[in-house]
Amino acid sequence: MSENKWRSVFVSDVHLGTRGSDASGLYEFLKNNTSDNTYLVGDFFDIWKMSTGIYWQPIYNELLSHLIKKRKNCIYITGNHDEYFRKFSPIELAGFRLVDECVHTCANGKQYLVIHGDRFDGVTRYAKWLAILGSHGYNILIALNSTLNWFRKKLGMKYWSLSAAVKKRVKEAVSFISNFETALVHECNSRGYDGIICGHIHQPDIKTIQDILYLNTGDWVESSTAIVETHEGEFLLLDKEGRPWKRKG
Repeated sequence: MSENKWRSVFVSDVHLGTRGSDASGLYEFLKNNTSDNTYLVGDFFDIWKMSTGIYWQPIYNELLSHLIKKRKNCIYITGNHDEYFRKFSPIELAGFRLVDECVHTCANGKQYLVIHGDRFDGVTRYAKWLAILGSHGYNILIALNSTLNWFRKKLGMKYWSLSAAVKKRVKEAVSFISNFETALVHECNSRGYDGIICGHIHQPDIKTIQDILYLNTGDWVESSTAIVETHEGEFLLLDKEGRPWKRKG
C-alpha cells in the first residue's frame, strides 16, 4: 500500500482493551496515511471493558508509540467508553490535546463540530446501565462473528455481521428515545456550523442532512474505517487499505 498524505484524519471507536479491536489495522492505516492533523473521536480506549479485566496486546504499544510521535497535531475527543477522561478535560499534555469537543476548520474555510456523539444517544444518556449491558453483549456477538462467518465462507455465502444486525434491531427498538443523526444535525445547525464529524454508533457514513454535512467515522471493531480530509477540503470515507469504503453484504 502506497503512502497517502492528507490534511486531516479522523478515527473513532478503536476500543483498545477489547478482543474485537482492530488495532493492527489502524496501525498500518496510520503509517500509510499521514496527515497534518489527527483526531481520535472518542472511545479510543474502552475503559468500561478494562474496568472488568485488562486485555492488552503488544500492537497497542506500537500504535500508541506511533501516535506519541505525532502528538503535536493529535486531538483526543472523549467518548462514553472512555468518559473517565472527561474529568480532566480540557487539558494539553505533552503535545496531546484532550477535549470533549472541538471545531475543525477545513481547507476551504468551512467549520465542523467534532464530537463523539454519545450525549445525543438516548440510550447512553438516559439509561446508562442499558448501554453498559449492551456493550458487554456486543463484545460477545463480535466474538461469535468470526466463527459464524467462517462457516458462511465455507458454504460460499457472503460476509454477514451478526453483531451489526442485532445492534441495528436494538437501535430501531429504541428509536422513539432518540434519532441520533437528526439530533446531531439540529445541534450543529443551531450552533452555526457547516457540518459535524462524529462516531459512537459504529455506522460509517457521509451524507447531507438538512443542508448539514454529516460525517460518521465508523469504528475499528467491524468496519475499520476513517474519514480523511484532502488538502482541498474534501472529505472521503476510507477502509483500512486506504480505499473508498464499501458496505459489506
